[in-house]
Amino acid sequence: MPETSSKTLTFVVPTFNMDAYLERCISSLTAIPDNSDIEVLIVDDGSSDGTPALADRIAAEQPDIIRVIHQTNKGHGGAVNTGIANAKGMYLKVVDADDWVGADSLKRLMDVMRQQRDKMAPIDMFVTDYVYDKVGKKRKHVVKFDSVMDADRRLDWDDLKHFGIAQYMIMHALIFRTDVLRQAKTQLPEHTFYVDFIYSYQPFPWVKSLMYIDTPLYHYFIGRDGQSVQTDVMIRRVDQLVRVNRAMVAATPERDTVPDGLYRYMIHFLSIESVVASVFLILSRNPTNYQIKQELWDNQRAVSPSIARDVRRQLPSRAINLPGSIGRWIIRMGYHVAENIIGFN
Repeated sequence: MPETSSKTLTFVVPTFNMDAYLERCISSLTAIPDNSDIEVLIVDDGSSDGTPALADRIAAEQPDIIRVIHQTNKGHGGAVNTGIANAKGMYLKVVDADDWVGADSLKRLMDVMRQQRDKMAPIDMFVTDYVYDKVGKKRKHVVKFDSVMDADRRLDWDDLKHFGIAQYMIMHALIFRTDVLRQAKTQLPEHTFYVDFIYSYQPFPWVKSLMYIDTPLYHYFIGRDGQSVQTDVMIRRVDQLVRVNRAMVAATPERDTVPDGLYRYMIHFLSIESVVASVFLILSRNPTNYQIKQELWDNQRAVSPSIARDVRRQLPSRAINLPGSIGRWIIRMGYHVAENIIGFN
């Protein structure tokens, strides 16, 4: 296992057939004047287009900063696993190859991270804002966390305020200390979509300190054809969301085993993912999927009655379980209204 001392930050870039976007992504990760302590680790996950050659060319231009690992296809989770295992940075951030980061935000983040290098108890996790950068949408939706945590100071979980119904920390908002991910034995399922939910959840009991930097670092590029978050694609792959939900339930700690603030947030986020999976099961209009939705909620009760009870008490959970065809109609209408306002798909 490589030591996490030679670099301050490793960007892990899972890459599969992304030759149209990879160069833009990598350029953004190295755009600040002092990038000597940044590592960019491109994980080519069995690409069949021009991505392998492009990645090698980019790496050859900055060999002290950029590395490429070529592997047989293991899916997004398998590529992230490879990145965690091989990162040399003290901190680690996953950036998908069709996304990018803002230079001003990156400089600010690096300035703060460098201050952690020599601390006895460095920050375990950084949180930043992120942008839904949707194709054709002039007004970009920025997800901010200034209402739930104070910026630029060391926090623990009990310092966090209550998150809004649609406010949660996904992969795009998070930078983990690499050793935290390794201590948590974070290992994502291979050949499974939507594992970013697990990545943004399973390591949290190992996070003892966090810091919020109120800057829109991550630009989440959405709206291209075939993207995994398009509504029709998510309906076809809804079984993957169900599989992810089961993994999240298994990773949920019981109340009183972790700080109250952490438990409260994890229940909130588990409710959100449960609702997301349920929405797409409902949007499918497939009666078999309606039964799978019921099984999803029944599984939570079978694993832990107390966790299931706390998840069901959340407002989104109550709304998604409105009974019968009228309830499903309300859910479909609510989804389309939210999608038009935020533009998350």
